[in-house]
Amino acid sequence: MRIYTVDSFSDRIFRGNPAGVCLLDDPAPDAWMQSVAAEMRHSETAFVLAGANGGPYSLRWFTPAAEVALCGHATLAAAHVLYSTGAASETLEFSTKSGILSVTRDEDGLLTMDFPAKAIVEAAPPEGLVEALGVTPVRIGRNEWDYLVEVEGEAAVRSASPDFAALASVDARGVIVTAESAEEGADYVSRFFAPRVGVPEDPVTGSAHCALAPYWSARIGREALVGRQLSERGGEIRTVVRGDRVELTGRAVTVLSGELHA
Repeated sequence: MRIYTVDSFSDRIFRGNPAGVCLLDDPAPDAWMQSVAAEMRHSETAFVLAGANGGPYSLRWFTPAAEVALCGHATLAAAHVLYSTGAASETLEFSTKSGILSVTRDEDGLLTMDFPAKAIVEAAPPEGLVEALGVTPVRIGRNEWDYLVEVEGEAAVRSASPDFAALASVDARGVIVTAESAEEGADYVSRFFAPRVGVPEDPVTGSAHCALAPYWSARIGREALVGRQLSERGGEIRTVVRGDRVELTGRAVTVLSGELHA
């Protein structure tokens, strides 16, 4: 089977968020896909299987430790690989645990994903969350997967140094730390920590922007925004909120490709 590493939300290798992409010939057992993801060691590996009779591709995502219900950068990577290997359709559709997701490519190579919005509602912090993050929160909320912690300014996002062992005990997929951007070219900044599912810090997290985009759109008063993730690798995502959906736009570049012999 063909397998790839793709850097998502970047137009340069060694930036953005690396994802594995495995193009399956046939359906594969869950345990086998989990083992491949653990071998790849990326924050997520996408497993893609062509649909029957031209129907949507089947798409699943695994971290090194667990399957997840939604992943943006690995979806972008999967679409990039399919387009790069000859997919002629203007719009690609994927059947996933989060419903049908679509990706389109424009004439300049920009990829836009149509994802569900994951609105944040105000919530009391669970025991240990604030202490594990080591930040002073301005607001705290959560959705079905993650906690969102707004802090006072971009510098506080950059300087956050979580206790990952303690953070892994928080009952959530991950924790988003965010603030309004202090620099031109972006509207808000964030970092994403998910040690509970085997990803201490994710470089650029598409699914987190399904929460960040509506959160900051309501605060700033615009549907179209640019989010910048302040990980060591860094990356940017253009977002547009359209009702209960979010468009996430970025680029991707293939780093390596090969054959999986397992």
